[in-house]
Amino acid sequence: SAPSVSGRQLSVGAADVQQYLDGSFPRTQNALGGLIAMTMSHPQLTLPQGSRLDLGFDVAMATAGGNPAPLGKVKLSSGLRYDAQTQGFHLQEPTVDDFTPANNGGKLDSRTRGLLNAWLTDYAQREPIYKIDPSVAAVLGTLQVQSAQVENGKLVVTFNQDLGALVPAGLLSN
Repeated sequence: SAPSVSGRQLSVGAADVQQYLDGSFPRTQNALGGLIAMTMSHPQLTLPQGSRLDLGFDVAMATAGGNPAPLGKVKLSSGLRYDAQTQGFHLQEPTVDDFTPANNGGKLDSRTRGLLNAWLTDYAQREPIYKIDPSVAAVLGTLQVQSAQVENGKLVVTFNQDLGALVPAGLLSN
């Protein structure tokens, strides 16, 4: 389904964001000149009450071209920002809150945590967790974003003008 518009707000439901994430994972990040490859897969989004979202995913690591070995499941929380350049919602200052090792006794050592944080920073900067349809984004391109947050189980962007007059009704078919 499409984003919904109400007044100055455009909102996207969790199921739509999850669907977008499912299509953009797994993601592999090479580190240390290709000696290590970290793969993030199976993203799981939750939108709790409050201004931050929760995102979990499986992490596997491969060294020097070997097969990836599962490390475990990472849970992070993050603020939200809307980027007019990518026409999408991005993570804002994500933090790793929890790690469940794949093997008993496994842990997130400082090097792995460092690699994970580097990947998260890069991902938050460059990759949207949800991209708005280009035809809708084209209309929104001229507006100023006032805020982006999690609200009632949706990602919500508030703009500086009423969207009803700008976004043709047929553009957002439910």
